[in-house]
Amino acid sequence: MNILVVDDETVIREGIERTISKRFPDHRVLLASNPEEAVQLLRSEPVDLVLTDVLMPGMTGLELMDISRKRHPHVKWVVISAYSEFAYAQQAVRFGAKNYLLKPIGKDVLIEMIAQIGDEIARDNEMSKEARFMRTNMRFLREAIFARWAFGLDLAGIDLAPYIERHPHFHLIMIRMESDRVVHLEHFIVENVLSELIDNHGHGFVASIDAKSLLGLVTLQEDADSPMPMLDELRRHLKRYVKVPFQILHSHRLSHFASVPEEVQRMRKAAATQVYERYASGGDQAVEIALQYIKAHYHEELSLEKAASVVYLNPVYFSQLFKQKTGQGFKDYVIQLRLDQAKEMLHNPALKIADICERIGYQDMRHFSQLFRKRYGMTPSEYRQSSVQLN
Repeated sequence: MNILVVDDETVIREGIERTISKRFPDHRVLLASNPEEAVQLLRSEPVDLVLTDVLMPGMTGLELMDISRKRHPHVKWVVISAYSEFAYAQQAVRFGAKNYLLKPIGKDVLIEMIAQIGDEIARDNEMSKEARFMRTNMRFLREAIFARWAFGLDLAGIDLAPYIERHPHFHLIMIRMESDRVVHLEHFIVENVLSELIDNHGHGFVASIDAKSLLGLVTLQEDADSPMPMLDELRRHLKRYVKVPFQILHSHRLSHFASVPEEVQRMRKAAATQVYERYASGGDQAVEIALQYIKAHYHEELSLEKAASVVYLNPVYFSQLFKQKTGQGFKDYVIQLRLDQAKEMLHNPALKIADICERIGYQDMRHFSQLFRKRYGMTPSEYRQSSVQLN
């Protein structure tokens, strides 16, 4: 039996491993310090049982369990919680967890539970291991074929009839994520959430396009004439779980598989101009922090990339978010801020225009004058003279 232990506390993680390995030397114990590591192991290893902590950075054990059940229905779950988190453990049992362990974990309780679940898994494996193997491999083959077809690649004579027969009409749904880092966890979340929603609203499947993009095909139930209710539900889930910017694109109702490659290319082109969705938290706050930084450093060399890095966002997403929040592009906002400051300084006759130019972050006097004239219809010198006459 392969057992995955997910806990951000090293002492608990390694303590469980020692107890299991000593009492059950034939069992293999895998360790993960966070949900992202757990997801990678669930994908790459034949896990039978997961022991997961409730509260961990980034995602709770219940959320990990919830999003994993669709892709790994045979895996059994046990939740680890402190007494103060007991309500979570009770909720986990309602979600389908086999049991829960309260910290500090007693060795005898752990051993008894592993023995009991181990016997249950052994019985299940005898009955369904071969069927599960065939089902999983068929799913991967189907998704690989569809992904190649969607990109117009050669299928080497593979017959698409089995796919076409089940989907006389369908919609395509593309989800793209934007991040400078690897998004294993987010990719896993999108795959599982979209798969479950497809099953809830009709039938179909999800294929991975690349490390940050997935493509779903869904034939909606007969009484559904639009995918929008499903897409709205998908958006709510992703805003809750996915912590990176994402896009959701979809096709109209299609009736011919031959149109899939062309439709995929259309959606990929449309993605270049579509605004990324804000995720559940942090968007507004990130822009506020960036604005504070810009106001404090407008006189320095200031770029979009630098401002985005201050709030740990991808520059493309930050640019979109900034315009949504302020109504201005980043460059226009900085120019306006600098010129507003210049106008204030021009009221002080003791300051030379060259000094003002440098103080607001420009090294080129001519460039500064051109920007000022374009914005206010007069040069800095003319503005100073007019303000003196008014006074």
